[in-house]
Amino acid sequence: MEFVLFLLILSLSSTIPVFSFTLTEFVYPNFTASNLQFVDSTGSFLVSRNGTFKAAIFNPGSEQVNFYLCVIHVESNTIIWSANGDAPVSNSGIMRLTKNGMSITAEDGSFKWSTPPLKLAVHAMQLTEAGNLLLLDQFNGTLWQSFNHPTDTIVIGQKLHVGRMLSSAIAGDNLSKGHYRLSLTSSDAMLQWQGLTYWKLSMEAKAYTNSNYAVEYMSVNQTGLYLFGQSGSVVVIMVNLLQSTFRIAKLDDSGQLIVVSFVGSDIKRDFVGPEDGCRVPYVCGGLGVCTSNVLSGNPKCSCPANFNLRSHNSSSCVPSDSSYSLPVSCNSTSYSNLSNSSSMLYIRLGFGLDYFTTDFTKPFRFAVNLSVCQNLCSVDCSCLAIFYANSSGSCYKLEDEIGSIMLRTSRNNDLLGFVKIRVGVSTTLGDNDNFDQESADFPLVGIVILPITGIFLLMALGFILWRRSRPQRMGKIRSKKSQPSSSSEDLDVFSIPGLPVRFEYKQLEAATDNFKTQIGTGGFGAVYKGVLPDNTLVAVKKIINLGIQGQRDFCTEIAIIGNIHHINLVKLKGFCAQERQRLLVYEYMNRGSLDRTLFGNVPVLEWQERVEIALGSARGLAYLHSGCEQKIVHCDVKPENILLHDNFQAKISDFGLSKLLNREQSSLITTMRGTRGYLAPEWLTSSAISDKTDVYSFGMVLLEIVSGRKNCSLRTQSHSLDDTATRDHSSSSSAHGLSYFPLFALEMHEQGRYLELADPKLEGRVSAGDIEKFVRVALCCVHEEPSLRPTMVSVVSMLEGEIPPTEPRMESLNFLRFYGRRFSEASTMEEAGGQIDVMLYPQANTPHTTSRSVSNAYFSYISSQQISGPR
Repeated sequence: MEFVLFLLILSLSSTIPVFSFTLTEFVYPNFTASNLQFVDSTGSFLVSRNGTFKAAIFNPGSEQVNFYLCVIHVESNTIIWSANGDAPVSNSGIMRLTKNGMSITAEDGSFKWSTPPLKLAVHAMQLTEAGNLLLLDQFNGTLWQSFNHPTDTIVIGQKLHVGRMLSSAIAGDNLSKGHYRLSLTSSDAMLQWQGLTYWKLSMEAKAYTNSNYAVEYMSVNQTGLYLFGQSGSVVVIMVNLLQSTFRIAKLDDSGQLIVVSFVGSDIKRDFVGPEDGCRVPYVCGGLGVCTSNVLSGNPKCSCPANFNLRSHNSSSCVPSDSSYSLPVSCNSTSYSNLSNSSSMLYIRLGFGLDYFTTDFTKPFRFAVNLSVCQNLCSVDCSCLAIFYANSSGSCYKLEDEIGSIMLRTSRNNDLLGFVKIRVGVSTTLGDNDNFDQESADFPLVGIVILPITGIFLLMALGFILWRRSRPQRMGKIRSKKSQPSSSSEDLDVFSIPGLPVRFEYKQLEAATDNFKTQIGTGGFGAVYKGVLPDNTLVAVKKIINLGIQGQRDFCTEIAIIGNIHHINLVKLKGFCAQERQRLLVYEYMNRGSLDRTLFGNVPVLEWQERVEIALGSARGLAYLHSGCEQKIVHCDVKPENILLHDNFQAKISDFGLSKLLNREQSSLITTMRGTRGYLAPEWLTSSAISDKTDVYSFGMVLLEIVSGRKNCSLRTQSHSLDDTATRDHSSSSSAHGLSYFPLFALEMHEQGRYLELADPKLEGRVSAGDIEKFVRVALCCVHEEPSLRPTMVSVVSMLEGEIPPTEPRMESLNFLRFYGRRFSEASTMEEAGGQIDVMLYPQANTPHTTSRSVSNAYFSYISSQQISGPR
């Protein structure tokens, strides 16, 4: 006997179901009518055990037109899954549960939706407390589950595997698939429109990335949004959020990925990507200009000049002149209807506008002029518009369908947009500067004669000017014959894609008031405070002692640095490469460098502030090592290169600059004078420089954060801030205390006396356990053998408490005892009046010496290429 269960039949005259009932499970074939419990008129027929979720035939709109099979979160009335989104039933429909699965048909019997063919007969239907709708066999094996067929939402406990995607709904009351997709790849989660990427999770400032592993699935849980690898044992990308017992991630019909948490019926937005609604490709329709509204958060839409709305019911824009029309892509079904007599022109959109694809796709062509870019579009029927980068000559094509245009507030955006339009040959254009090509009826004789006449006149004029300027030009050539010319390089710089904003030297000279206020200095040059014309505060670094590499090499490195974005890395806003001047423009960090805050005469840093600074610095370095497309080894990690912003947010500066040093400057970074106390042993041997070199330096910085004192300064036993206190050659047992703090930290670790390492200015406001964690992590970082040091990704996990700190290996820390003795000896010699660069880690068979000549000779072979590390 075949069993057919009619779960829901809607009346033609009413939107109220004929019956509804609540069960946690349907069992076939023992289901009887006595199991039905009439509870409401909402279409609900199944609830989870604790009533958190319900399954229902549900109409999300107010007009009661479209009904869908849904799983709904009861308290918030939020749909987390729907079955027949593309095939709703109207005010009448039938849902059946049979041994073959579930199906939905319209009243007339036409098919709407069903589960796929199943391997075994269905024995039960169940809705779990996680919101997963299951079909089970007689052994409670899962035959089908809604979690494997996500629509636009995932919930806690659900995994979105690589290869699957979320699709947005058209609207809140129309669950048909919209135009936006969230795709999961082995490296990232990305939002796409028409197959084009417009956002990646890894680009978010809140996202922490570990690119050493492949992504396997995405999930959301009580603590955040995660991309996991290695069967869930490794976090590849994560966004930490405040704790919440129930949370969902939804691809909204707005085109944004929204993570919300629920407390009862209250809904809180925890995360939105992209946060700027203007980055959503179709937020203002086709060719609509989107302007971000910081106050309201809602984008403002308008049409470009010479365009207006297609109609009152449309958000898309069309040419204001009715004699012009937008072309149709050759991939469109309407393409064959185009008139063969039509010709193509371009309407200029003007400066200050941008398109989302310029951030995610490479230009179609590099280093071409505007005419070539337009010609490339004209011969391509799928090309509807172009964006042209005026400085680099990069040509971007907009194909198949045009989305919204973004208004860029930056004054330095040099992109020009041009929309291709269609016009008949008999159409005459008026004088309009916004059109780059003109077509008009004109006699054939004029078309032939006028260009020839014009060319002849130009040739004659050019010959006359050449004759007049020749003596002056020859004199200039003779006077500058021995000087290197940078003009060719000035042209070459424009062909390098991905460069940040390029400033003229005079602009930065004015911004810094002729470099009046110096706010820092270092191995790369002095840093000055500046104010751009839009009142943005910046830090302008004058690069000195550059190598002999050309302007193209310099700009190539700047392009790499400028495209690295992370919340814990100082952002490069622009550069200047004019003649022999090299300047970098960074975001301004209002609290200065960590060394000033840690060692200066300022209010004491509380322990939690130190924790945040250490975590931020570690995350920034981890991103450089693992999150960038090209690994970057900093090579000079120290408190001076850790800058602080509001709320002591730490950001790493000067990353990626080591390739800009010349040979002489390269050696300075390897001596005790250059970066005293942070040099890994491999700097002074023939070992390779790698990301583990930065780990060593970070370990030394971590000890300074704990102690509030420099590792290589001398203090009394009371940890006085006076670095000129009485010196002693002992390691830790003298009356005047330690001269090399890492050795003291090692000894206190061996004795378990961690509180003696804490900054005395904290006055006991820190526990021994907190100090122990930091010291253990720091000692692991400064192992002599690089392979024993953890990665920065592991350091972050240890500092965050996700994994326990590993036990330091004493056999790889004994070199600190030698360092301590050598530093004490050097300190004694300096006190006697000498200025000495100390070779702390001599080569084998090299006698211990503090000679400047030996030290400098030994370091001189290290090149800037070696310093740069892998990239």
